[in-house]
Amino acid sequence: MEQQPHAPTSESSQPSRRAFLGWTGRFATGSALMGAAMPRAHAGENNTIKVALVGCGGRGTGAAANALMVPSGPIKLVALVDVFPTRVERSYKNLKKRRSRQVDVPKERQFVGFDGYRKAMDCLDPGDVVILATPPAFRWVHFKYAIEKGLNVFMEKPVTVDGPTTRRMIQLGKEADKKNLKVGVGLMVRHCRGRQELLERVRDGEIGEIIAMRGYRMSNRSATAPRRPAGVSELLYQIAEFHSFLWASGGLFSDYYIHQIDECSWIKGAWPVEAHALGGRHFRGDSVDQNLDSYAVEYTFPDGTKLFYNGRHMTGCKSGFSTYAHGTKGACIISTSGHAPGKVRTFSDQNMKNLIWRVRQPEPSPYQLEWNDLIDAIRENKPYNEVERGAIASMVTSMGRMAAHTGQVITYDQMLNCEHEFAPGLEMLTMESPAPLKSNADRAYPVPQPGILKDREYKEFT
Repeated sequence: MEQQPHAPTSESSQPSRRAFLGWTGRFATGSALMGAAMPRAHAGENNTIKVALVGCGGRGTGAAANALMVPSGPIKLVALVDVFPTRVERSYKNLKKRRSRQVDVPKERQFVGFDGYRKAMDCLDPGDVVILATPPAFRWVHFKYAIEKGLNVFMEKPVTVDGPTTRRMIQLGKEADKKNLKVGVGLMVRHCRGRQELLERVRDGEIGEIIAMRGYRMSNRSATAPRRPAGVSELLYQIAEFHSFLWASGGLFSDYYIHQIDECSWIKGAWPVEAHALGGRHFRGDSVDQNLDSYAVEYTFPDGTKLFYNGRHMTGCKSGFSTYAHGTKGACIISTSGHAPGKVRTFSDQNMKNLIWRVRQPEPSPYQLEWNDLIDAIRENKPYNEVERGAIASMVTSMGRMAAHTGQVITYDQMLNCEHEFAPGLEMLTMESPAPLKSNADRAYPVPQPGILKDREYKEFT
């Protein structure tokens, strides 16, 4: 059961070094790795940074809006691409309505198709920014071309879906460092100023040594997929329903749970080394997706501390979206009822009634802060590369997913070195290509078989 924290009635009045550091955002930088020293490189003598959006769904459009709202200098959107023309049109209309003077995307720079990412990036100059917001499976393909073009990058999470793509992404991150490119990953919680202060308080011993962590994401039935209609491209159908297919997104587990698994690992100061999990597929009805309805994962950190993560997607059940840490001297709330606002708090007891501190309200949006931090790093030529951290967060999330889908204990090394690549050859896709996952005669898809399939999460139909 989730703890129901006492609602404190007043703000903490403790002035401290931690509060100052949290609110100034001193810890908002990315990787400490420093590339070769280069002058800042972004296009145009007028100091304008140009942006291209690859993937025009809701999250990509939201990221583009945040990019255009960065206050530190002129930015304009110059290219859009998706495999669905309706998404390009909708994204353009929404962004033009919100930020008209910064949106310069005529029809000739609105691209459709699997090769459109190249055309969109070709509209940019070295030092400009490309947003990668397609389904995660394509992240490494698009990132590779961005590096070749010398572009700074913002990529949405997850950034990998399996072991091979994780290893590939980590290597690409190192190549980006060699070119001094700035790369942000959409794990925006780490840019939340309140959670940055919480991290400092935990590190300073405010709740003692962490002895357990727990997270919950409970909602109605989610990420289902109807059978593909006759005459519809199977490839485009799977991309449109990407949360339903492991090759495209890592399923709802990877896409929905990564933030909380990442924020717990961040606060703990370590990555889990193994996962033991269970799950069930009970109420999917006629859906042909590859997800389970419920997941319960026991992650183990190197010192033996446990993170208990619970996800459930069943209509009519108790809902919840929160994350907690328990220490030898107290406890803290990392997330309250979603990603933002965090409304983080610390307590001197395990029942979370005796308040020590809570973050001031209202909180700045971490979705905007992550963009402010990235653009600041570009303009000021600060070291900034979140790729390796994003890849490991994605891989650790996949570790829990694979543990549930196979019924085995999966270790960090097993997941990282797993050879089952869900969708090899994505860089070669065209509109006429077959889908990476084939259906059977009933237009259904393979699902996990825990205890039967032990070394992979599903077996392809032949």
